[in-house]
Amino acid sequence: MNPLLQASPLPLFDQIQPEHIEPALDTLLRQAEDALSTVTAAEFPATWQAIAAELDVATEKLGVAWGSVSHLNAVADTPELRAAYNTCLPKVTEFWTRLGADERLYAKYKAIAPESLNTEQRQAHKNALRNFVLGGADLQGAERERFAAIQEQMAALSQLFSEHTLDATDAFSYYATREELTGVPDDVVQGARNAAQAEGKEGYKLTLKMPCYLPVMQFAKSSALRGTLYRAYVTRASDQAEDTAKQFDNTDTMRSILTLRKEEAALLGYPNFGALSVVTKMADSPTAVIRFLRDLAAKARPYGQQDVADMRAFAAEHLGLTDPQAWDWPYIGEKLKEARYSFSEQEVKQYFTLPKVLAGLFKIVETLFDVEITPDTAPVWNPNVSFYRLERVGPQGR
Repeated sequence: MNPLLQASPLPLFDQIQPEHIEPALDTLLRQAEDALSTVTAAEFPATWQAIAAELDVATEKLGVAWGSVSHLNAVADTPELRAAYNTCLPKVTEFWTRLGADERLYAKYKAIAPESLNTEQRQAHKNALRNFVLGGADLQGAERERFAAIQEQMAALSQLFSEHTLDATDAFSYYATREELTGVPDDVVQGARNAAQAEGKEGYKLTLKMPCYLPVMQFAKSSALRGTLYRAYVTRASDQAEDTAKQFDNTDTMRSILTLRKEEAALLGYPNFGALSVVTKMADSPTAVIRFLRDLAAKARPYGQQDVADMRAFAAEHLGLTDPQAWDWPYIGEKLKEARYSFSEQEVKQYFTLPKVLAGLFKIVETLFDVEITPDTAPVWNPNVSFYRLERVGPQGR
């Protein structure tokens, strides 16, 4: 049986294959369509419980399956999985867009008697009505069609943006010499050597993935090496990338997304996308957000300027860097901590192994939120994935 259609308390990540995705999503979309037709029928009762029992159950199954596929697409990307995901993306987007703008369902929700709801349901009902409006339920004719088209285009463009960024990161490699890696921790050097050997190449393979990139930026004595990795990292998926890496340029994708966001906001009666975005957030307006950020920046700026001055003086006196570049600051910061505070990340690292860090983190969470976190087993997509059970502990037990 298709693992995406099996009733399971947790996603069956260890069984899901690319060929399962489209058949399962087609089935779940049909079931959700049927549920939508049922609850929007004239004779169907306009009550919270009745709608939830029919429509929410179907859409929850669809959401869980699509969420599982989206997660796998993010953490276990393969050409086959990506193709299956992109095949289903327009279908799923179209359904959710149409559901959020369905006039019949909107009318059914408006017909629900507020006095029949408890406090939590009243808030959820209020949010649902707001989301119908934001989903284009009040739009008519050509505007409604255009809004739906925008949602589909936005979903495709967002996925393309992510793919370009991931592919640009994966495409980069630099094979360093041992001399260039002076200062880099031994475990990172060994990992880079193993990566090069696995490809049958000489030298040490460096990539833009954080376990490799960050320690090189922090510890590599070679400013030239740090500069090479920094430029590759900050120009990923842009028109500033070098040579063949320009194939992943996201410039046009970002322009298209911004254009569509502006059009979406205008269709819904907002002056800009910022105003639309804050409707569901705590901030009152984009102006309030900007005011908060600028106020925060004004308070932090003097301290930041002092830190930069200290680092410049230290770099000039102790490291011979009279004009630090962007790729030098992590290295300067690390050396300053060692000199001023006798603090070395590498020395401290041995005391913060993964089991100890997790134990400490979990203890804090358990204390703050009155929960218990225990190791457990679950279907996973990679043998290195760990699973933990989180349960609330209180007077009534778990």
